[in-house]
Amino acid sequence: MDLQVTSVSKRPEKLSETASAIQVITGDDVRRSGAASLPEALRLASNLEVAQIDSRQWAISSRGFNNVFADKMLVLIDGRSVYTPLYAGVYWDVQDTMLEDLDRIEVISGPGATQWGANAVNGVINVTTKSAKETQGSLIVAGLGNELQDTAEARYGGQLAPHLYYRVYAKYFAHDDSVRPNGRNSNDAWFTRQIGFRMDYDATGSDLLTLQGDTYNGDMGQVGPDNTSVTGGNLLGRWSRKFSDESDLKLQVYYDRTHRRIPGSFTQDIDTFDVDFQHRRPIGLAQDFVWGLGYRFVQDDVVNTPANAFLPPHVGRASFSAFAQDEITLIRDRLHLTLGTKVEHNDYTGFEVEPSVRLAWLPDGKQTIWAAISRAVRTPSRIDRDLYSPATPPYRVTGGSNVLSEKLIAYEAGYRVQIEPQVAVSLATYLNEYNDLRSLAPLNPPQAFPVEASSGLRGRSAGAELTIEWQAAPTWRLQAGWTELRVHSEPQPGNMDRGARDSIARDPNHQILLRSLLNLSAKWECDATLRYVARINTQSVPGYAEADLRLGWRPTPMWEFSLLGQNLLHAQHPEFNPPGARRELQRAIYGKASWRF
Repeated sequence: MDLQVTSVSKRPEKLSETASAIQVITGDDVRRSGAASLPEALRLASNLEVAQIDSRQWAISSRGFNNVFADKMLVLIDGRSVYTPLYAGVYWDVQDTMLEDLDRIEVISGPGATQWGANAVNGVINVTTKSAKETQGSLIVAGLGNELQDTAEARYGGQLAPHLYYRVYAKYFAHDDSVRPNGRNSNDAWFTRQIGFRMDYDATGSDLLTLQGDTYNGDMGQVGPDNTSVTGGNLLGRWSRKFSDESDLKLQVYYDRTHRRIPGSFTQDIDTFDVDFQHRRPIGLAQDFVWGLGYRFVQDDVVNTPANAFLPPHVGRASFSAFAQDEITLIRDRLHLTLGTKVEHNDYTGFEVEPSVRLAWLPDGKQTIWAAISRAVRTPSRIDRDLYSPATPPYRVTGGSNVLSEKLIAYEAGYRVQIEPQVAVSLATYLNEYNDLRSLAPLNPPQAFPVEASSGLRGRSAGAELTIEWQAAPTWRLQAGWTELRVHSEPQPGNMDRGARDSIARDPNHQILLRSLLNLSAKWECDATLRYVARINTQSVPGYAEADLRLGWRPTPMWEFSLLGQNLLHAQHPEFNPPGARRELQRAIYGKASWRF
């Protein structure tokens, strides 16, 4: 409960005092889970829906409307948005970092648009890595398994000058195919290679300069004449100045380039340039004020194929934003009111306003009661406006020139309590009201085709999220998470799309996560995770329970060995997609060794 988080208010605050549904996954949590990728690590957040589709694809969101093109969850890695303008979602198969360098992952379920802008509709995932100063020395990691077949990682951190630290790393892994329901391989094996660096300079104690970057390439199997190939890279610079504990400013600039070639579908190159400025200062003794400005330019170039076309194939789009937020102390150390809004301008829908009101009451040092009302939007993407299939007339699917931003009004309330020093409980409830959800409607009814992208649906999701953490003994920690969810969508008056009312909601009604982290001795660890996910009715995906087990051994501070079993309860099981497109995940055994020197 005393962990410092920054994602809720864009300023440091205690987890126990935040007026939001937030969970934190620490770097040690990830290490002890045995996760080998960011999506696997996100399974540790019980307020997320995390479904593995096949060997490399994932559906990840929160509070409903999850799918492979999940477009209502904003994901950041060290302050860099990894959103793709193609469909406003995330390509999880290329989002990676050296997990040993991970500091924490802050997961907000619920809108964060006032702070983070469009697409932070159902939540925010904020991945933060350690500073270069915290990762000094050498590290080599190697692993073998039947599904994650082999992996190799290396990192070196050093000091170039007083107060100037750096690290460089390289990472490689190869993953086996998933399988079809009949047990045959699905031809989706893949591998990636990634290298990167980070430098931090802190000469004065008040100014911090950071420069970091990554580059990757990979090859991904698919049914067809050739594999999917991906390459990309990014470079980020950030300057932070701290005036006091209550006042600071930050300026961040990054450039990101991605290339993806999908034979038979399309080839895409995206160049993103982003600038973000933020200033925080107190106003009097009772107000903490934060404001900021942002600019983003995206150049998107697509090579079309006979199957699909994005028209026009080459576009450049800019967006501008400004936000302001004021936390007002109504009763010292007891009652806080936070008012804020973000205003953005994009080339599709013009200006969008995303306000929020949050209230937190701390009756004593152990409890927080909070409530919030927020508005968020998901702005149109290229798949909404520009996609045509096939590439030449007569079209069966066309982009919709009048597609609007999807809109959410969210009502939230929560309770957080530290019952004893050893027990913490958090409960969040919510009601989300959606309008102008994306749909496909006949262009010339009653003819079934062509269909046009439109904004013809409305929806509602409601639910609760409960987490309990118990330090049962000095060497034994237990965690439990339960999520209950109901999602419904329907056509808005006048809309002709009758089939999408079920197809856009691909969510289980409830999930349960149980974790046990046990130190058997100073050198031995035994960690177990049990998860249950209910049936996804709209896809006829059966509910399932699965268990992971890890045994770790540290004979010396320099060496660590671990053996991990994943999906131990079934030889294979599905997690997403209807029967005709379904892939299944197999039981996996994986061993890893780490050497620090």
